Amino acid sequence: MKSFFRPGAVVIILLVFLFSACTSQQSSKQIIVSDYGIKVNTGQSITAQFNKLIEGLDDEPLEIVFPKGRYDFFPDSNYFKPYFETNTYDVNPKRLAVFLENKKNITIDAQGSDFIFHGHIQPFTLDNSENISIKNVNIDWEFPLTAESEVVETSPTHILLKIDKKQFPYKMHERGLVFQAEGWEAHWGLSGGSWLIEIDKNHIIPANTGDNGCVKGDFKNLTYTEKEPGLVLIEGDFTKTPGVGNHLIMRHSTRDHAGMFLFHSKNIKLENVNVYHTSGLGILSQYCENIEMRKVNMIPNPHKNRFLSGHDDGLHFMGCKGEIIIDDCDAQGLMDDPINIHGTCVPVLEKVNSTTVKCKFAHDMSCGLLWGETGDEVSFIKKSSMNSIGNGKIVKFESINKDTFLLEFENPVPEILDAEYSIENLSWTANATITNCFVGSCRARGYLISTPGKVLIENNIFETSGSAILIAGDANSWYESGAVTDVTIRNNEFRTPCNSSMYQFCNAIISIYPDIPEADPEHPFHKNITIENNTFAPADYPILYALSVDGLSFKNNTITRSLDFEPWHFQKYNFQIDACKNVEIMGNTIGEQVLGKNIFLKRMSENNIKVNNPELTIEK
Repeated sequence: MKSFFRPGAVVIILLVFLFSACTSQQSSKQIIVSDYGIKVNTGQSITAQFNKLIEGLDDEPLEIVFPKGRYDFFPDSNYFKPYFETNTYDVNPKRLAVFLENKKNITIDAQGSDFIFHGHIQPFTLDNSENISIKNVNIDWEFPLTAESEVVETSPTHILLKIDKKQFPYKMHERGLVFQAEGWEAHWGLSGGSWLIEIDKNHIIPANTGDNGCVKGDFKNLTYTEKEPGLVLIEGDFTKTPGVGNHLIMRHSTRDHAGMFLFHSKNIKLENVNVYHTSGLGILSQYCENIEMRKVNMIPNPHKNRFLSGHDDGLHFMGCKGEIIIDDCDAQGLMDDPINIHGTCVPVLEKVNSTTVKCKFAHDMSCGLLWGETGDEVSFIKKSSMNSIGNGKIVKFESINKDTFLLEFENPVPEILDAEYSIENLSWTANATITNCFVGSCRARGYLISTPGKVLIENNIFETSGSAILIAGDANSWYESGAVTDVTIRNNEFRTPCNSSMYQFCNAIISIYPDIPEADPEHPFHKNITIENNTFAPADYPILYALSVDGLSFKNNTITRSLDFEPWHFQKYNFQIDACKNVEIMGNTIGEQVLGKNIFLKRMSENNIKVNNPELTIEK
C-alpha cells in the first residue's frame, strides 16, 4: 500500500499553458528577510515583523527569501480581520499570520523552511492580490489542533490508548479528556461516526468503518482513567473496537481557519508546499481567477509519526474561474475530501419586483459571501428537478446582512420564480486539469467535481476510503452548484481501498450523484462524461454509479478483482445507471473473479445504453 508519497514515476504530461504574469515574470529585486531583522530558529513570533515588511512593499516585482530553518508565527491582535470563508464556521475575526492585501508581483521563497504556527491561526491569507507565488515551505503546528492516539489493547469492555503528550498535551476529566495548549483547550470524549477515525499502519482506513464507525457501544456510560502519563484506559460496553496497533484520530476542534485563504485574487502559483496540519480547510480559494498548484502536498508530517494532515478538505475551490491546474500533488490523512471544486447555489426567498429577487445563503458555513457582481450571468434552477428555466444578468448585488441579499437584474426575471427555485452564478466557474497526483486514504471521498468548465483528470493514483471521484451538484442540501458539461477521466489507477467505507454520496468508486429529488430522464443534469483507459481493483461490487447524465462513456478500462476485504456495500451491481441518456459501456477488460458483472438500469430504457461487453448482464 502507498504511504505518504506516490511511488515510482508516472507518465508526465507537459502542460503548455500561458499563465499570466504570475507564472512567467522574473523578479527583478530580491529581499532576504534576515537583512530586515527576521532571524531563523529563535522560537519567537515573527508575525508582526514579516507583515510590516510586506506592508511597505509597492507593486515592483520582487522575491522575498527566507534562509532555510524554522520560523514561528503566533497570533497578533494587529492582524485580526473578519472573513466569511466558505465551508468554514463563522468564527471571527480570523487570526492572520502571513497577510497579503492588495499586493502584486510577489514571490515568497522559504527555501524549504518550516513555518510553525501556534494556536488557532490562518497561516497565509491573500486578499485581492495578484501575481503571487509561494514556494518551498512546510506548514505545521507546534501543538496540532486535532489529537491522535495508538490502540494498545481492546476487548468488549475496554480500549487502551497511547497518546504522545508532547505533541498532544491533555488532562483528564470524568467524561473524557481536555486537550490544551497555547491559549486553547477542547474537550474530547469517545463517540461514533465521523468524529473518530481509525487508520492502520499503512495509513489506510479499514474497510467498512468510516462514517459507519470504528467503535460502537454504549457511549453514555464510559469511564476514563489515566493509567500512567500518555496511557488512557476507556472502560465500557463495546460491540465494535478498532484494531490493535492502529491509530485513532481524536477530532475535538472546529473548522475555523484555512491553512491558506486565497480571496478574490488572481494569478496565484503554489509550488513545493507541504501542508502537514490545518485547523480547517487546507487551501481555500474563494472567488479567485487562475490558480496553479504543483507539488502541493496535504500529508501528515512523516517526521513526527502523525497520521492526520488537514482537519477538513485539502484543496477547496469555491466560485473560482479561469484555469485551475493541479499537478504532482499528494493528499493523505485528511478529515475530508482532497479536492473539491464547486460553486454556491442560493435559494430564492421572494421576488421583490419584476427585476429584483431576495436570496439567502442556505448553509451556515456558506454565509456572508460576495456572491455576485455587476455583469455576472446566472441561471434560475427549479430545486426539485435541477432544471434551469432561464438565465439573467446581474446589474446590482446588495448585501442586507450576512445571511440575505438582493439581486437586481438587467431584465425581468421569470414570473414563476419563488421559493421553489435557487440561483446559480455561471460567471464564476473554472476549467480544471488534475494530473499526476496521489490520493491516499482520507476520511471521505477523493475529488469532488462540480463545475461546467472543461475538466481533465489524468494519470492519478487513488486509494480513497470513499468514492474516488464524486460528481455531484445540488440546490437542495449542501447547495454546492455546478452541472458538468465536459469531464474526461483517463489513465488513472483506482486501487483496492477505493470506496471501501461508506460516506455521503458514495455509491461506487466513481459516483455521479447530483442531489435531484425528481430526476427528469428527458432532461439530465450532467453532460459529456468520459471514463476511459483506467484500471480498477475493486474488492466489492460498485464501480460506477450514474444519475442524470446525458452522454456517459465507460470504455477501454481494466477491472480486476481484489481479495483484500470482504464485500459489504449495499449496492450489488457493478454499474447502476439511473435516468441517463446516450450511455456506452464497451471495450472493457473484466477479470474472471470480478463480482456481479452486471448493469442495473433505473428510469430509462435499454435504447439509451450501448453495451459491448458480452460478460455484462443488464437488469431493470
